[in-house]
Amino acid sequence: MAETRWLNDEEQRTWRSFLLASRLLFDQLERELKQGADVSFAYYEILTRLSEAPGRSMRMVDLAAACVFDRSRLSHAIDRLVRDGWVRRVPCPSDSRGQLAELTDEGMEKVRQAARDHVAQVRSLLFDRLTRDQRTALREISEVLATGIVDMPKLISMGWPSR
Repeated sequence: MAETRWLNDEEQRTWRSFLLASRLLFDQLERELKQGADVSFAYYEILTRLSEAPGRSMRMVDLAAACVFDRSRLSHAIDRLVRDGWVRRVPCPSDSRGQLAELTDEGMEKVRQAARDHVAQVRSLLFDRLTRDQRTALREISEVLATGIVDMPKLISMGWPSR
């Protein structure tokens, strides 16, 4: 059995700083979306992905991959978004077993309502605090971390931007 490689003081400090910053950032973005647009971060991501997709629709399996949700979680989220009138389920014309999630006009309006404030928050909480070099380093570090879990071609195929 391999011996545990404990974190040294510098690594521990880096790890805890990363956790704290990540949690604070996402908690604040979640609060702002709920207060400003009455939508959760996860639902906003789904709505945004659909708003950017051709025809404002995506196969459910592709939407789940793009949002890094398992199919069950996405299905529950889509059910809620359907109840709210922001999304509808549509049979997939190329696959009788598949379904599309399609953004409604009301859903598009919800994205528009939330987007301006959300982008301002992302800019204020993240980008405005970093230099150009720090933003580049953050992107590169994030890509390295992500590709340690999922390979970059797969991430790009799920809708994540490339360099």
